[in-house]
Amino acid sequence: MPQERFPVVWLSKVAVVTLPVEIDIANADQIRDDLLSILNRGAATLVVDMGGTTFCDSAGVNALVRAHKRAAANGSQMRLVVRASAVRRVLDITGIDHLMGIYPSVAASLAGADQAGPDEKASPPHDGYRPALAEPDGKAAQPG
Repeated sequence: MPQERFPVVWLSKVAVVTLPVEIDIANADQIRDDLLSILNRGAATLVVDMGGTTFCDSAGVNALVRAHKRAAANGSQMRLVVRASAVRRVLDITGIDHLMGIYPSVAASLAGADQAGPDEKASPPHDGYRPALAEPDGKAAQPG
């Protein structure tokens, strides 16, 4: 059985994996392989804890999409924990927020994993892309 490089905690059939501060071309393949390995070990729900992640590039997005496809094929759910606005923006722009629930904490994702179906979203659905716009004072404007 392959050994994952990123910390994994199993809670029955729920696996919580903690990803690094930066996700990019240098580690995205390993992240993808670890997520796929965890799903192949029978996780009914995979919680990807990106709570400490402050950067995620397109290679990281690709790793998440590949894992989501495997989860869907296995009949599993995949949920993301994201706190950094820069990471959230990348996930919004790429549409990842439409594929899987995005939660503010592991606890919230675990509560959602107990109750939600595979199509339920923690984030409210969008009718289109609505980026957070910066006002001249540096504060984010609320999308309207």
